[in-house]
Amino acid sequence: MSDSSSTDVLTAILRTEIAALEPGDRLPSSRELIARHGVGPVTVSRAIALLAAEGIVVTRPGSGTYVATRRPPASEEGPADTSWQTVALAGRAFDPGRAFDPGGAANGPSEELPPGTVALSGGYLHESLRPARELSAALARAARRPDAWHRAPVAGLAPLRALFARQAGNGVNPEDVLVTGGGQGALSMLFRALAAPGSPLLVESPTYPGALAAARAAGLRPVAVPMDGDGIRPDLLADAFAMTGARLLYCQPTFHNPTGTVLAPERRRQVVDVARAAGAFLIEDDFARHLGHGGPVPRPLVADDRDGTVVHLTSLTKPASPSLRIGALVARGPVVHRLRGMRQVDDFFTARPLQEAAVELLSTPAWDRHLRALATALRTRSTALATALARELPDWTLARHPAGGLHLWLRLPDRLTDTAVADAARLHGVSVDAGHRYFPTDPPASHLRLGFAAAADTADLTEAAHRLAAAAHTLPRA
Repeated sequence: MSDSSSTDVLTAILRTEIAALEPGDRLPSSRELIARHGVGPVTVSRAIALLAAEGIVVTRPGSGTYVATRRPPASEEGPADTSWQTVALAGRAFDPGRAFDPGGAANGPSEELPPGTVALSGGYLHESLRPARELSAALARAARRPDAWHRAPVAGLAPLRALFARQAGNGVNPEDVLVTGGGQGALSMLFRALAAPGSPLLVESPTYPGALAAARAAGLRPVAVPMDGDGIRPDLLADAFAMTGARLLYCQPTFHNPTGTVLAPERRRQVVDVARAAGAFLIEDDFARHLGHGGPVPRPLVADDRDGTVVHLTSLTKPASPSLRIGALVARGPVVHRLRGMRQVDDFFTARPLQEAAVELLSTPAWDRHLRALATALRTRSTALATALARELPDWTLARHPAGGLHLWLRLPDRLTDTAVADAARLHGVSVDAGHRYFPTDPPASHLRLGFAAAADTADLTEAAHRLAAAAHTLPRA
């Protein structure tokens, strides 16, 4: 019998046995299961991981595997219960005096490029794609308000919180929203609020380097959880929670940076359930919600979360301008009070004129027109760069044609390293992002992240592919 069928058989047996048990009952040990069912340890481990991913059992490192609390159908659920967070937050005191060395924040503002360089690096829109006129008009209207320079509430202006709540989904209220000064600072605050120094942080592999930098600055230990074409793998996620005892997961379910992956529909609820079963928070970085290429965009995970497992992070910086440092956190339960307290320690509140300008921008038809035009432009640019790369560098493997976001993710031939290609590319007048810095551990292969939003136009993207090919041909062959 194959490992897969053995796992399926054992999982079915255990599922039947668990149905006769009570929540909190302990399952037999792995050694007992191996002896009783005549299977190997790998089969037992996989079966337990699948049951944990389904929310049927909870694994507790050093203690065992237990029957999880059974959840009633959504139609029968009473008021949301966030009391579990009292336990999850235990020992996670915030120390504002703790010093840290952030090292090199991998995705900070791009350095000045030499004249004539085509930018395929970085993560912001070219100025021609930004709504500059609309931003200027919104800021001018905001500045004319009598209270434009008054102190803003700690949680943010009520109209802006309402706009972010509506974007997050019907289950989110303005009271759940905390306005932030962009996404990066919010990530730093979240990592310090939700985990103690030295704690493990589960992350997709690869992932956003700025998150890795912020996590390490907070003293956390990033732990890689592999992805496939459908996003983070729930079975391996359950294993990672069980093996590390982690109480925090950072992920990007929609238009993942750098791969462009969208977490598959059947996995979205499953990933949340795995985190909930582990008594952990899930940070949903929804930075690319407004960067779709014209197709449907899935609901945020937070929209379907009732228990405060998901802490949602979004920002206006990517679809608008690097200097519109406005974002939002959505959270429920005791963690909200902690985040507001940290805001008062960190920076009191987000600048009111920028918040007022964001309200003005988001409340006009011009914003929707901008997003529609941006979707068309990004789709056109993505196709142009992918087509040029296929023609110029046919042995470079494109992970996927993304349906959103700002980047293409490519695997290089085994004979090439990402750093060598990046260095050669710069000498040929094109900047790229080396892929190794997107991995929390040693990368399995060499990759490049190529942006299609920072260049001036599609002609520059075609020229960049030509220059990349010329750069690759200068490198030694195996």
